[in-house]
Amino acid sequence: MKKVLVTGASGFIGLHCIAQLLQAGYQVKGSLRSRARESEIRNALSKVVNAENRLEICELDLLKDDGWDNAVSGCDYVMHVASPLLDREPKDQDEIIRPAHEGLMRAIKSSVRNKVKRFVMTSSFSAIGYGHVKDVFDESHWTDTTQKIGAYNKSKAIAEKAMWDYLDSLKDEEKIEAVAINPTLVIGASLSDDVGTSNIFLQKMLDGSYPVVPKVHFGYVTVKDTAKAHVAAMTHPHASGKRFILAERCMWLYEVNKILRKHGYKKAPIRQAPNLLMKFLALFNNEASAIAGFVGKTKFTNSENAKNILKFSFENVEIGILEIAQQLESLGVIKK
Repeated sequence: MKKVLVTGASGFIGLHCIAQLLQAGYQVKGSLRSRARESEIRNALSKVVNAENRLEICELDLLKDDGWDNAVSGCDYVMHVASPLLDREPKDQDEIIRPAHEGLMRAIKSSVRNKVKRFVMTSSFSAIGYGHVKDVFDESHWTDTTQKIGAYNKSKAIAEKAMWDYLDSLKDEEKIEAVAINPTLVIGASLSDDVGTSNIFLQKMLDGSYPVVPKVHFGYVTVKDTAKAHVAAMTHPHASGKRFILAERCMWLYEVNKILRKHGYKKAPIRQAPNLLMKFLALFNNEASAIAGFVGKTKFTNSENAKNILKFSFENVEIGILEIAQQLESLGVIKK
């Protein structure tokens, strides 16, 4: 039975990756920053899959060397999903860049030492589509980290580029196969009650926090598809060395809210805020500052590698939008 290390086991995407790996018959080792969350993770997974004796939990910290070689030893594959994600723009960008970069390097170097068959990194469209005037992107593009962009976007670009540069620096006999998964905005129900930072954006639209909607344009993909792409790219014979953008479609946020309103979530605003207002609010509001750089800009992308190499067929993102809305409603976080 093949064994996979999944870092960031408690995360929104990590939990779905573990569930799909277990469903596919793999043995899984999931890492947590603290074992205090182990029972929470096991309970969440038990709702969708019988882990039996196929799930092991270990403790890893992105900023510490301890335990990495022990965690990777005996694993055929590594999925490095763990990465910091904030719902605000930090005062010091290193707050997010340092753990993203250092954690990735600990994971890839340990994978090289232990000669895993393939390393799968959870990157992001953030590593591709920012710091440019252009508005149409594919896997050949890189975010320009010399420009004034958000810390999260910069962290993903720096970390992913460091991985590819490190692998290129190795001798041929030292190299291992690697893949980067670059999802756009990931939406859908969480397997635990922790809905994840990436869903907080929609929560704010649904709970009446905003009377108007920021004029922001993103690609969207469901969390189930994101996990599915990780599992597919892990073993596909032609995936090694590739990046895979994941986007079922690209749309303005007000279009997402129109979908929500169609299904009874009337608090979701559809009147767009003036761009200048959002940029002004960014001076005083952490949430507004996190999206200020996106306001008024279109971000179109395709998923050609996923479609052509992995033969990927995307789930309609409306399913994910409604699933997270329904979960937030069941948790009592929002009301229709």
